[in-house]
Amino acid sequence: MQELIKEFMDQKRFAVIGATDDEQKYGNKIFRNLTGRGYEVYPVNPRLEEIEGVKCYPKLADIPAKVDVVDFVVPPEVTEATLKECLRLGLDRIWLQPGSESEAAIAFCHQHKLKVVHDTCVTLN
Repeated sequence: MQELIKEFMDQKRFAVIGATDDEQKYGNKIFRNLTGRGYEVYPVNPRLEEIEGVKCYPKLADIPAKVDVVDFVVPPEVTEATLKECLRLGLDRIWLQPGSESEAAIAFCHQHKLKVVHDTCVTLN
């Protein structure tokens, strides 16, 4: 999995599904960590218009650029539904943060040949 993590971290654009303006939540910590490291980060949260001055998108399809990595910080049932959108949009690098993954989500990724990282936090890599 280390090679896959390196490939993901060598990319430029990340979408963070479940990004939030609540500084106590991982969706915010991950957003800040990635932006602080120089990545182009697109927060996705249908309930917010922006996070720290960055436009927030209701769904992946609304992002004006093709992202390289989709990072999930949401409950597993939201992950499972959003993976179908990733497939439709041709987004094949999926990072499932601890707590966002499920056996069904991981199986979906493998079944559809999506590259998937799980069981580790993006902020640790």
